[in-house]
Amino acid sequence: MATTQAIDATIFASSHPDIAKRTSFSGVLISSVMLVVGVIAFASTFGLEDKSSTVSMALMVLGTGLSLMGIFRLFWKSKEVVYLPTGSVAKEHSVFFDLKHMDSLVNIVNSGSFSADSEIKSESNGNIRMDIILSEDKKFAAVQLFQFVPYNYQPITSVQYYTNESASAVVAFLSKSKI
Repeated sequence: MATTQAIDATIFASSHPDIAKRTSFSGVLISSVMLVVGVIAFASTFGLEDKSSTVSMALMVLGTGLSLMGIFRLFWKSKEVVYLPTGSVAKEHSVFFDLKHMDSLVNIVNSGSFSADSEIKSESNGNIRMDIILSEDKKFAAVQLFQFVPYNYQPITSVQYYTNESASAVVAFLSKSKI
């Protein structure tokens, strides 16, 4: 069962009622530990007798780096996308294809007829980009195609949402199309 959304919305910016962003406990914990260790390393430089030593400078750089990484992770990397009906974390992926497969891919995405028997192979880069959000339990998938038009990718399909067996078919198609 596929549902669609306006073509001007991109997959990572669109919303679906069964998808939510939530704070990752492990992400917050790791970020907090990095921040605390960084602050402790930086503060320990003030307790050294020789403040111009290599050890003092290394602790200062390490402390500053860990503190900045901890702050960055805390504010920008502590969220995760979750498929609400199953509570499964969803990951974002991009797969590239050659331009010769555009019509086939548009038909597959719009009809939802993903087949593991497809002869379409992905490439390391290409003029067609398929953005995908997949839940870890393979019960939810969101797919959108883009075509490279000089200097950026333009959407050529609307965002398509697949659940249950349709989402599993998307996963099978992607695993078969990988190089």
